[in-house]
Amino acid sequence: MSKRVLVTGGAGFLGSHLCERLVARGDEVLCVDNYFTGRRANVAHLFDQPNFELMRHDVTFPLYVEVDEIYNLACPASPIHYQHDPVQTTKTSVHGAINMLGLAKRTGARMFQASTSEIYGDPYQHPQTEDYWGNVNPIGRRSCYDEGKRCAETLCFDYHRQHGLRIKVARIFNTYGPRMHPHDGRVVSNFIVQALKGEPITIYGDGSQTRSFAYVDDLIEGFLRMMTSPDDVTGPINLGNPGEFTIRQLAELVVELTGSASPLVHRPLPENDPAQRRPDITRARLLLDWEPAVALRDGLARTIAYFDRLLGAEPPAPAA
Repeated sequence: MSKRVLVTGGAGFLGSHLCERLVARGDEVLCVDNYFTGRRANVAHLFDQPNFELMRHDVTFPLYVEVDEIYNLACPASPIHYQHDPVQTTKTSVHGAINMLGLAKRTGARMFQASTSEIYGDPYQHPQTEDYWGNVNPIGRRSCYDEGKRCAETLCFDYHRQHGLRIKVARIFNTYGPRMHPHDGRVVSNFIVQALKGEPITIYGDGSQTRSFAYVDDLIEGFLRMMTSPDDVTGPINLGNPGEFTIRQLAELVVELTGSASPLVHRPLPENDPAQRRPDITRARLLLDWEPAVALRDGLARTIAYFDRLLGAEPPAPAA
């Protein structure tokens, strides 16, 4: 039976892939985005589908629609974008969650909250389990995103306990794939764009810090399985790839796959940049029967092909 599904941030990187999957399975999809980081082009191929609708809207303002499910993905997720207007970033996480939870309360909808591995901060525990409370600087440059998402989780569980809302909270680890914004400043898109342009590849710090990279198709499958899980599976649940790579290893693999001659250059490490990041996905395996299937090399090859096409058709980025 098809459902009426609202996807906030639906024209963004993750949201567009989610909308695609929901439309393909026959749901009526309302995609909402204010286009701060999302792009109409990401969902343009869905415009002729009768069960897809696109609306320009900012989730910091209430939305009055009738839906069965809500995927709340709205929030800039890269440091360049969320630090551009940190107050608005916090508002998007907090006011956005309040507005979507209020909508879920009124309609009886089930709500999926896209949280983040950033709630763990620069972790003392490795790998990170969902029981770990994190090591987060509440007043740093990244705090607008980290603490905003932590507050959104608090709101979800308070609405669940106080009003009986059916919630699903997923903590998303580094994800990559086609439709990433080419200028979002994230490490995978940075390295690929620099390699394809033959520019020096910028590594912050000595490159020994580690990350875990999940391909977008794997992550969206995790979203769908979590939303359809029993009501007592509220989360939080880590969704990410437990394979761990240093930033330098990632840079070297991108150079190899692109055939680039780009040199590696080092820059100072940004404030509060985590030294390690790797999910423990035991809970996802047990409760969702989910784990990533796409290896980093294969996913990077698909992502490189996307950026190669995009850069061939895109005008140069404006100077900072």
